[in-house]
Amino acid sequence: MAHHQLVIRNGTIVDGTGKEPYVGDVAIDGNSISAMGTVEEKGQQEIQADGLAVTPGFIDLHTHLDAQIGWDPQMTSVTWHGVTTALIGNCGVTFAPCKPQDREFLADMMETVEDIPKHAILTGLPWDWESYGGYLDSLESRGPMINVAGLVGHSATRFYVMGERAIDEQATPDEIRQIAELAAQSVKEGAVGFSVNRHPGHVIPDGRPIPGTFAHADELHAIAEAVGKQGGIMQVVPNFGDIEGEMDLIEAEAGLCRGVLFSAIGEHRIALNERVTAMREKGLNVTAVTVPRSGGGVGGLSTNNFWRTPAWNELRKLDFDGRLAAIKDEATRAKLVQDVKDDSQASENLERTTSRWYPMGDGERPIYTHKRGESLWDIATAAAEHPAETWLRITLESEGRALFHMRGFNMSLEGVEDLITTDWAMPGLGDAGAHVSQMIDSGWSTFVLSHWHRDKGVYSLSEAVRRMTSEPARVLGLDDRGTLVVGKRADINVIDIDRVAECQPRIVNDFPGGAPRFIQRAVGYKATLCNGQVILRDDEHTGVLAGEVLRNRN
Repeated sequence: MAHHQLVIRNGTIVDGTGKEPYVGDVAIDGNSISAMGTVEEKGQQEIQADGLAVTPGFIDLHTHLDAQIGWDPQMTSVTWHGVTTALIGNCGVTFAPCKPQDREFLADMMETVEDIPKHAILTGLPWDWESYGGYLDSLESRGPMINVAGLVGHSATRFYVMGERAIDEQATPDEIRQIAELAAQSVKEGAVGFSVNRHPGHVIPDGRPIPGTFAHADELHAIAEAVGKQGGIMQVVPNFGDIEGEMDLIEAEAGLCRGVLFSAIGEHRIALNERVTAMREKGLNVTAVTVPRSGGGVGGLSTNNFWRTPAWNELRKLDFDGRLAAIKDEATRAKLVQDVKDDSQASENLERTTSRWYPMGDGERPIYTHKRGESLWDIATAAAEHPAETWLRITLESEGRALFHMRGFNMSLEGVEDLITTDWAMPGLGDAGAHVSQMIDSGWSTFVLSHWHRDKGVYSLSEAVRRMTSEPARVLGLDDRGTLVVGKRADINVIDIDRVAECQPRIVNDFPGGAPRFIQRAVGYKATLCNGQVILRDDEHTGVLAGEVLRNRN
């Protein structure tokens, strides 16, 4: 009897299309699915999936792994959460195109915008490229664990053409032509699209907005048209202070290219729904991505995310053990509390800030679902304590392990539910690889399965999987993956839905130079396959690097 390379047996097949699951087998040969349903032939390897969900690999539409992939081909933490394809190059900030003399500028910009240490960027990447295609070649030669698709960034492209003038000045008609041509060339070389930042809070080290933030509409229209002719998409981070104007731009761009992917937040969901629904009714391909929970930082004794007053800054200089020893001293705790009381800015903002800090608990699974009224401020008020006292008490009770989720947007989980159940907003926006010592949302896909499907029933399993597989594949134009179909690439997850969950985040110092970052593991992943090879088994990486660079093929 003939044998298959690998057979997944008796799993509940959730094929990514939204159809009802069914029990069956999946056979893999080479990098593709070779048979489905009842597979009589044995596998050289077999995975028993009785009672487990068999899904396509998840596609993460918003990461900043552009740097980390240079020294961490396993692309942690997303590869612990079922992701088999990651889109890099979001928010207009990329490392290509880049002239040799501009490397430090791009590294500086990435550090201030995305909290990726400059030293790690400059020493951890080979910098053996100038064009965007050369950057993709470099990634390909290093061999990532999972598939990578890339966007070329507006800031890098504009700086390449205009130099320092790109920061503060508008482009001339000739410069607009050059920027558009370079964008088109980058897409021709393999970028799946072009990313644009309009958020004024994204700045370079001297505080000025990154290049392109306030570029005029004619520049963006020219880019969208040029990118569209090569089959590319536009990715946009809007200026949420001017939603109507930003939606006008997105609508115009969507009429000029293959589609627009933009970042959405729940606070603007009503206005966004009205505008995007109208665009889609006109036949425009407009899709959003949002964090499927409250988005923001994570703070605790192991991080630098706590009060910035003199006494707390002294605490910040110590390592974790030193910090823990310090706060065990009653006099030190009293000094820390008094320091916050005496600081006019900290005191003035005390309720506003600490009413957004929520304890993540001390269990194996972090708590992201506290209701309003369960914040650090509310706990302190109920205990007749100062919030700094409460922070220190909770931290001490956990021997320093306590973390606090510092909500910045998507504040209302009910609002998040409204947003992620529209037909145009997909869960994602985990920002993997960015803000590495400040936040960790890489486990967004696991949260979708554990919270929005299993715990709340907001998504059926089929719908949860569709929104993380075939829909993002459609956005990126990936017609060879995203669903479980014979002949398609074998990017596959085998998941125990009853126990799948995120683990508590923790700080490690494994970036070049020992820089700190958060990681977050998961439980419940029996196996993850990328291009037919098992890259994760029983929640642990196998060490196999099976990914490919997925280039625009239009």
